[in-house]
Amino acid sequence: MEDCGATTVSLREFGCEQNLLSRPDGSASFVQGNTSVLAAVYGPAEVKISKEIYDRATVEVIIQPKVGISSVKERAHEQCVRESCEASLLLSLHPRSSLTLVLQELHNDGALLSCHLNAACMAMMDAGLPMSRLFCAVTCAIQVDGKIITDPTAAQEAESRALMTFAIDSKERQVMMTTTKGSFSGQEMQQCIAVSQTASEKIFAFHRESLARRYSKSV
Repeated sequence: MEDCGATTVSLREFGCEQNLLSRPDGSASFVQGNTSVLAAVYGPAEVKISKEIYDRATVEVIIQPKVGISSVKERAHEQCVRESCEASLLLSLHPRSSLTLVLQELHNDGALLSCHLNAACMAMMDAGLPMSRLFCAVTCAIQVDGKIITDPTAAQEAESRALMTFAIDSKERQVMMTTTKGSFSGQEMQQCIAVSQTASEKIFAFHRESLARRYSKSV
């Protein structure tokens, strides 16, 4: 745990495994507490003419819920993940091609969008895609009494007054993407951003450890 002003930055235990699947060009599973996501990257590959962009690659994100078919929630999460990926990938190196990212929800016990984003970044690294920066994601819940909780469980999310998820870049710890739900003040949002930037240090350290473990085994 780490103290950030009046807020304690506490993250659940992380777990990650890369190169799990044989058919995709890159894959990763990411676990945050009891929330887990499996990510697979395909491409660069041929793109349909209707979706072709002449000077960069097209990014498509597909999120599959644990059960049933995709809903408005998944569509909103797909847009958040796509925006974060497009901001970090060097898409101009692969014009007129497509990159497809498929995210499968395995279990949701809170901070699901963060887990989607963290799994996406690890899978893109596994695929060896050219990136200008890495990113990670942190979810903050603001309770009724104003307390900020990082990486909340599903129960904590249900009891919260507001919920925010931030994608943070690895270079300058700037916010790349934000999504919010509920009622909050401008000051509370700034507090959540500061807390997320502090928490991102731990997640980027975990990214580095995961890569070091993987490549030390393959050498």
